[in-house]
This record gives sequence, C-alpha cells and structure tokens, in this order.
Amino acid sequence: MNRLPIALSLFVIISCSTQQHDESERWASQAAGVEIIRDDFGVPHIYGKTDADAVFGLMYAQCEDDFRRVERNFTWAIGRLAEEQGEEALYSDLRARLFMTEGEAKATYTHAPDWLKKLCEAWADGINYYLHTHPEVKPKIIKQYEPWMTMYFTEGSIGGDIERVSTSKIKSFYEGGAELSETVPEPATFSEPKGSNGFAIAGSRTASGNAMLLINPHTSFYFRGEVHMVSEEGLNAYGAVTWGQFFVYQGFNEHTGWMHTSTGTDIIDVFVEAIHKKEEALFYQYGEEERPVEVQEVTLRYKDGEEMKERTFPIYRTHHGPITHEVDGKWAATALMWKPVDALIQSYTRTKKKNLEEFHEMMNIRTNSSNNTVFADAEGNIAYYHGNFIPQRDVQFDYSKPVDGSNLKTDWQGLHKLEETIIVKNPPNGWIQNCNSTPFTSAGENSPAVADYPYYMTSFPENFRGVNAVRLLSESSNMTLDDLIDLGYNAYLPAFEKVIPGLVESYDALGDSAIDDAIAILRNWDFKTSIDSKAMSLAHFYGMMLYRHGDIPEELNGLERFEYFGTDMPMADRLGAFQLAIEEMEKRYGTAIIPWGEISRFQRLSGAIDASFDDSKPSIPVGFTTARWGHLAAYGMRGEHAVNKIYGTRGNSFVAAVEFGERLKAKTILAGGQSSDPNSPHFDDQAQMYANGEFKEVAFYKEDVQARAEEVYKPGEEK
Repeated sequence: MNRLPIALSLFVIISCSTQQHDESERWASQAAGVEIIRDDFGVPHIYGKTDADAVFGLMYAQCEDDFRRVERNFTWAIGRLAEEQGEEALYSDLRARLFMTEGEAKATYTHAPDWLKKLCEAWADGINYYLHTHPEVKPKIIKQYEPWMTMYFTEGSIGGDIERVSTSKIKSFYEGGAELSETVPEPATFSEPKGSNGFAIAGSRTASGNAMLLINPHTSFYFRGEVHMVSEEGLNAYGAVTWGQFFVYQGFNEHTGWMHTSTGTDIIDVFVEAIHKKEEALFYQYGEEERPVEVQEVTLRYKDGEEMKERTFPIYRTHHGPITHEVDGKWAATALMWKPVDALIQSYTRTKKKNLEEFHEMMNIRTNSSNNTVFADAEGNIAYYHGNFIPQRDVQFDYSKPVDGSNLKTDWQGLHKLEETIIVKNPPNGWIQNCNSTPFTSAGENSPAVADYPYYMTSFPENFRGVNAVRLLSESSNMTLDDLIDLGYNAYLPAFEKVIPGLVESYDALGDSAIDDAIAILRNWDFKTSIDSKAMSLAHFYGMMLYRHGDIPEELNGLERFEYFGTDMPMADRLGAFQLAIEEMEKRYGTAIIPWGEISRFQRLSGAIDASFDDSKPSIPVGFTTARWGHLAAYGMRGEHAVNKIYGTRGNSFVAAVEFGERLKAKTILAGGQSSDPNSPHFDDQAQMYANGEFKEVAFYKEDVQARAEEVYKPGEEK
C-alpha cells in the first residue's frame, strides 16, 4: 500500500531535479553570452548580444552589489513583507494586493508584448542564476523569482504610486477601527524634504556649444546603484538603477539624457462611494445606475515569532479603484495610474531614444505618473515635461479633497493629451531647471504661464532650491562640465536671507548679553555653508527651533514662512527660539560655537538596509545641509537615531553631469560606493570624494572601460 506514494514522491523529486538542472543549463548558456567589466570604482559595465542578455547580466551584477536591497524591494512590491517583518507589515502587503493581486499580475504579464516578456524572463533568470551560483546567500522570502513580479515595479518608485496611499487608513478600514483624518499635519520635528534637482543647459550657455544635463536625484543613500548596460540591439544606457529594476531610471545614452524630479501634478484622487447592500450583494451608486462592487479575497502570510500565520482579507473595488478607507463613515476608493505593461514599456524604451523627437513620442505613452522630466540631447535640444500621466477633470470640483463618486461629473475624463500638459522646449534663455518647485519658474521669464493650465496640473509652490537655481542659472555663461557640477553644489542658502537679519534686528532691539558671541558670528555671515562655518551650525539649529516652536500661521507656504520668521514673528519669540537652539547645541556638543563639519558627518558602518550610526566611530565632515534652507546639494538625516551628530541618510545620492556632443563626456559620484559589502574596496571609496564634491570620470566607451577594467568575467564565473 505504501509503494504508490513512495513512487510518486520519487517521481516528484526526480522531476524537480531535472527541472532545476534544465534551468541551470539554460542560465549558464545565457551567461556565456554576457560580459561584465567592473571599472576602478566597481561600476558594472554589462555587455550582451541582445537586450535580454544585458538585463540578465544587470540583475546578476545588482545582486552581487546588494542582493538584500533587491530582495527587500520586491518583497515589499509584491506584498510579502509581513512574512519577514510580522503582522504590522500586513497592511503594506494588503495595499499592494488591493491594486493588483498575484493572479492579476500573472494575467497582466501574459498580455505583455513578446519582446517585453523576454526582458522580464531575463530579469528573473539573472537573479535566480545569482542565487544558484551563490548558495551561501539565503533568500529570506522569495526563493524563486518569476517574470510576472516585474509588473509590480514598472516606474522609478518601487510599487508605483501606491506608497502615497496610507497604510494606516487601510488598517483602520479593514480592522473596522476609527476613521482617520484626511489631512496630514505638518511634522513637529525637522525632516529632510524629499525631492531632486534637474538642470538642462543649452549650447548658448556652455563653453563647448554642446548641451549639458545635471542629474541630481535626492533619495535615501544606497537607494540606487550605478550601472552601464550595452547590447548589439541599440542599448547603451548609463546611470542609476533602483535596486531590482532592469532599466536605467536616471541617466543617459550617447544621444539623450533624462532626469526625473518628483511632480506636484495631481495624480491620485479619492472618490467617496455610495455603497448599499441588496440581496446580500454590495452595490455602489453611479448616477442613476447601480453597479456591483467587485469583491475578492486575498490571503496573506505573516511572521509571528517562529511561526508563519495567515489572515484573509476581502478586497473591494469600484471602477474608480480599490476601497482604501472611510471618509465621514462612507467608503472611499483611491484612483491612481495602474498600467503596469505600458509603464514598463515607457520606462525601458526611454533609455534607447536618440533625440527629442523620439523622446517626445515615447512620452506620449503617458504613464510616467510620479515624475517631471528634464531632458537634453546631442542635437542641442533641452526640454522639460511637468508630469506625464494627468487625468482630465471638471475644474468645478476640488480634487485636493475627496469627491462624490456617485456624481458622473467627478469622474476622470480620460488623460490630457501630451500637448495639453506643461512642456518647455528650447527656451531662449538657454536653461531649464526644476527642483520640485513650480514649473512657472522653470525657464525664468520664458516659463509657462500659470493661467494657461488647470489648477490640478501643479501644486508645488516655489521653494528655496528653485530660487537659488534660477539665480545661479540666470548668471551662468560659458559653462564647462566642472562649472555645472560647482553650480549644483553651490553653498548659498537663500532661506536665511531674512531670517538671520531678523534675528540680529531682534537682538539689537531687545539685547541679550548671553548670546553676544553667537550673534556676532551671525551678523556678518554670507549665508554660505561649509565644514568650517560656525554660523552654519547656529543657523541650522535656529531654523529647526523656529519650525518646532514657532507659532506659524497655517496658510503660509515654505517661502512665506521664512518671510514671517524674519519680519513678522514677534522679536521676543525670535530670541526665544534662538536661546532654545543655543541650549540644544550646548546640551549636545558642550558649546554652541562649533564648526558645521563637526556636526554634519558622513558615516557608513555596514551594508544594512536600516542604517545605524555611532558618534564614537570614524566619520567624515560634510559641508552640505538640508534642502529646506535652499541648499542644492541636499543632505539630511531621517529617522530616529541615538546620536548627537547629524549623519546624512538622504539627499544627493547619485549625481551625474553630462555633456553631449560628437563624443559624450560625463562625471558622476555615488554616496559611499557601489558595493554594500564592508569588505569590498568599493564600499566607501567615493565617500571622501562625495564630501568634497569631486566627481569621477565616466568610462562610457568600450576602450575606456577596458582601460580602467578591474575585473572582467561572465555571470557565474569565479572571480
């Protein structure tokens, strides 16, 4: 009686073994057609006959550099984080599945074009081959990567725009808890603003007559690696790739360059649904029509101590999107861009465009939802696209708040045509900038006019980085690549132009001998940051205290707040905030008269995803400061850390300066280094260069790559 089960077990074992053998042979065969050359900074240059070969090699190289981040990003994206982190992560997982279940991801993948499927297969194969050839690396959750998983990771941000959907609200709704407020209050403590800088310079402003591009994303450090992908099918892209992506996200090829900044375009809306039950089924009102609510179930696994448990959740959807929370006791659906195949096509094909005309055609796919794009090409064109995916709406409604989903007039009326969006091409001033600021200063006096566009096409006001960029670019001429780098690292902080004189004015009027020395330092400050500046230290902590303790009128935006701090805030309150800053500094450092470089530090102790810092261990002084004060080379610390010094966790992470022409020239810098392995020479070999603002030359052409080769190998080969 036991023979049949034993036979079946043997059959299963043999079949699995045969399948694994076949797969490993297939992986090895593809690896034989891939060459990886690592240069003297550890940057992988991947060469393949086909694009799929290059993708295979890219994923293998990414796993070599930081497998844990590749793993974490996809564990998060496909909704399996709770299997690693426990029950509290269930609502992150549920959020992913609300927008696309695993079954829907697989079905979406099957409808992708064949050429894209080949790339997705190469993506999975490259990761799986790395794990096959590195048995010492034990994956935590995903044991086998599948091509359909790429459907969750199609844009620059992992998981698309769903990160903006509150997991707290999802938890409140699906746990049946109390409704949460729609508004998010201004944080009481200082936090580093997210964002990026992109500058495009026309030949009329450069020494060579060639267009140039500054690619300056502000992300958490080590969020992206630096890569170069080349194939015989026309792929030759260099730049930054978010761990787990198979396309260069911020970068350039020989002909074009693209830089993304976070957009203020309204791309996510909330629709309040009129739900009712009828014969045990759920319906929602849509005009005169009753529509059935789509109902599914999803079972999620989560870690509980040493056990793995399961919870099953319902999923409710209307045509607006999944039900994510309640508003005034009514169910609310969240609508956003969810076109995985089209978004992946746009993200990948962007890297192969040869000029502005081709790039513009690609932008017409209109799925680059979370980004603005700053562009330059070898033909001398510069351009700016403010947003890309922009639903058309009835402007009588305020979509910054939840709208009535039963009213047909509130529905999205398709997408705006590309030509209807905010676009700047080849402005006569010869430069374009965006620093997550308003598009209406993107080209100085040649910028678009606010009256020409519906209100929902932009929400970001001007910020101090934008103010600084406009001033610097307006004064620029005859620029070289190094000039562009210097411009992007300019030390001036316009936020303090009125704040510090306002403090000095208060001191002169009211007097306080206890702060004489500190005021004397600030009185003649040039508002520039550096590692030696004691004024920078005082100004930073003063600015923090104004945000923490100042009575700020709610209606004021960022620039207006600093105007208020400097001129309208009561003088006694200004001095009071400064005294608190002095006390805080003395508590931390024993003195308030301290150079900025002794406070602002760069430290990389391990390759762990969740960074920790230690004041007693070596670190590097950094003269940069937060973007909040208008510093273009943003640098700040996020999260709670039991340290007194300020250790950067985000800001300038990967930066590239590119000059197009008959032969491309580029320089880059990467915070820390390419590898997450503390034993690698490329773990922190760029850290001091990063702090100094010294960039490395890019090896773009094959002969240059070979001349700087440190390692040459095929995936799977022992190095």
